[in-house]
Amino acid sequence: MTALHLSHDAWIVVCDATKALFLRNSGDTRLPDLRVVERMDAPDRGRTSDQGTDRPGLLQNRPAPASTIEQTDWHGQEKDAFAMRIAGRLDQLHREGPASSIILVAPPRILGSVRRALGLAASAAVVAEIAKDLTKHPVHEIERLLTTEG
Repeated sequence: MTALHLSHDAWIVVCDATKALFLRNSGDTRLPDLRVVERMDAPDRGRTSDQGTDRPGLLQNRPAPASTIEQTDWHGQEKDAFAMRIAGRLDQLHREGPASSIILVAPPRILGSVRRALGLAASAAVVAEIAKDLTKHPVHEIERLLTTEG
């Protein structure tokens, strides 16, 4: 990963399908100081079998045997909904006090979902996207990983 230059007041959003950290650089490019502004947690999804208990449906084809319909991916829908909540909150934070730049850090699927759901103003402020899951790292480690070559 290439080292990033985090400008003063840059927003860094580190998220996955269950947790989002909204960080702001209180330092400068030379000496970054990431601070947690907000944390979001996704609601507990439970087991897949608890979310959809019916078997997949059947589609009757006149000349051929019946075909099954693919089962709904409840977890995938919940992940996308959480990504939309993250994007909505980032849009709101950007409207309240525009960020000099925004950096998104998330696993590829969540990163894509957040990117698609972002509004135009916040989307225009995104200067970097990093397809990694750093949500389990402490803030000082996230800061180190983003600002050093490696």
